[in-house]
Amino acid sequence: MLRNIKELENSEISATDGSVGHVKDFYFDDQAWAIRYLVVETGIWLSSRKVLISPISIHDPNWTEKRVPVSITQEQVKHSPNIDTDKPVSRQHEMQYLDYYNYPYYWGGLGFWGGELYPYAMLPGYAGIGSHRAESLGAGNAAEERAEKETHLHDNPHLRSFNEVLGYHIHATDGEIGHVEGMLLDEKTWAIQYFIVNTSNWWIGHQVLISPKWITDVRWSDGGISVDLSRESVKGAPPYNSTEELNRDRESELYEHYGRTGYWKSDVEHEAESDTPPRST
Repeated sequence: MLRNIKELENSEISATDGSVGHVKDFYFDDQAWAIRYLVVETGIWLSSRKVLISPISIHDPNWTEKRVPVSITQEQVKHSPNIDTDKPVSRQHEMQYLDYYNYPYYWGGLGFWGGELYPYAMLPGYAGIGSHRAESLGAGNAAEERAEKETHLHDNPHLRSFNEVLGYHIHATDGEIGHVEGMLLDEKTWAIQYFIVNTSNWWIGHQVLISPKWITDVRWSDGGISVDLSRESVKGAPPYNSTEELNRDRESELYEHYGRTGYWKSDVEHEAESDTPPRST
């Protein structure tokens, strides 16, 4: 099911032993277009420190009550690595964070989350799968893992703030069409499936959905996003109405309008590949 990311704003993060704080922002990956972290303000119990919470630790958010249960403790959050959320998060900071919680690195692999489609599938011990890191070390590959860490230490993680992108101007191939007003994400994969675009400055009273896959360029310096669509095609696209369920029929209508292949088809193919046991050699 697709959810408006704004539904999670100010939601309470509930650790296994109490409240951690409330969601204030999100970091998304501008290559895979997936939410990688929730930025949480802890409040007075931790001197209003801001911490990162990975979707790996999240299972079944309560969207109605605006409460997000996580499989970590307050003590773990308290001693988690300090990260300045007002500055770009480096790959080194990410490694420190993921190592601290004993989570596998999400980059690499064919899925949104390493070789997985869902973030919680990366939890150590999930579905009988042990920690990738522990298995590697147990197999005598500690030196290999250290070398891999060094290789990715200075990677650009491509993390962007959701709050920063709100208001960015969307440019079609022949002119501006509106600005970013929100995002819709898949509540299971945490993938960003659509930008909600307000066209009121050009086409009054109209909201449309634009897939990140149709983006050709993002100019972070001046807040501009270019898409491989014409103004006329956007004008004729099915309007987005937040009060109506965005079911698969409506999504199919949108993709057919633009002559594009639905993202869900590739997701099904990936799940089939993940479920297929490796062939013996």
